[in-house]
Amino acid sequence: MKTFLQLLKREFGLFWNNKVLRVLFIGAPLMYGLLLGYVYSKGKVTDLPIVVVDHDQSNLSHKAIEMMNDNEVLSIAALRYNENDLNRIAIEKEAACIVIIPEGFEKQVLTKRYPEITTIVNTSNVLTANYASTAIQVCLGTLKVGSQLEALRKQGVPENLLMSQYEPFKTTFIKKYNRSTNYMYFLWPGILATVLQQVLMLALALSFASEFEKGTFKELSLKVPSTFKLIWIKIIPYLIMSFGIWLMYWGFTKWFHIPFTENLGMLTLIAGIFVLSVCFIGILVSILIPNQLKATEILMVIATPSFILSGFTWPLSQMPVWIQYIANVIPLTHFLPAFRILIIENGPVDLTYPYIFNLLLIAVIGFILSFIALHFKQKKAIPLPVKK
Repeated sequence: MKTFLQLLKREFGLFWNNKVLRVLFIGAPLMYGLLLGYVYSKGKVTDLPIVVVDHDQSNLSHKAIEMMNDNEVLSIAALRYNENDLNRIAIEKEAACIVIIPEGFEKQVLTKRYPEITTIVNTSNVLTANYASTAIQVCLGTLKVGSQLEALRKQGVPENLLMSQYEPFKTTFIKKYNRSTNYMYFLWPGILATVLQQVLMLALALSFASEFEKGTFKELSLKVPSTFKLIWIKIIPYLIMSFGIWLMYWGFTKWFHIPFTENLGMLTLIAGIFVLSVCFIGILVSILIPNQLKATEILMVIATPSFILSGFTWPLSQMPVWIQYIANVIPLTHFLPAFRILIIENGPVDLTYPYIFNLLLIAVIGFILSFIALHFKQKKAIPLPVKK
């Protein structure tokens, strides 16, 4: 028993003396617990953007708009009086729903002609679609009751008969994009992109760290003295292999009968920029942390929560501002909205330009920092000859 306790004590000592293991085992649960706690701290979605098209512009339609704007879940991002460029506006505003109030709405309600309010629900994000459509149903349901009672009272209908009378208008909800609210269409692409980002980061974490550990960095630097060329020698193989993975993903869409066929050329270009930005982050960490295990662990800590922080499922606008800053440094945050616009929403290419710019910015900054760090490592590994 004494030996057993001594061995237990020894294991605790080994654990505590390993700084990396100590930080991961204690620090990771602490960091993720706080991070995810802040991500979901609101516990509910509020101020979801919607677009309202008011063809009627009457007192009753204004009342409907006011009720939707007063609902804590909804926020009217755009109020239009026609349907010109409606799809583009909805994508630009990241609208969860489009509410269309027909012309002559108030007049038809008052004359019992049963008009119809149409709500187009953007189900490319199932979670926000459910929140927004439920809130709109509550608002329109309340408006129905109020307008019905008011109209009947004006007609002198007794109070005990009010609730048995007709509905003043009907509401129709139309699902758009992911009409079947299929969770595979919703989650599958985002998870695959996350996996690609993670494997790239973990692989590139070893690129220079392995050279430092094996003592081959000096020899490599003598063969390739150009810092620029050396970075690209490390990255190009992963760019080629990533294209192979991209083709495999495309094959999966055929295998699983997923209708992702539009804008594939442009999406492939954006995916290339996404891969490039991820590669430079991986290269930078590999240069700065000359230990394979530590570099891998650091990038794993960065990559693991990236899907949650990307805003693909839980809206980025619902997270604290400081978490949004962290999320904007992660390439996945900018790739997934571009994917959604091009493939799920079939939107115009120019709406993806801000996301392309952000990915390019991350790639450029990553390259510059990697270049500077590697240049100093090379100078240290190969000292200049001393002049006599």
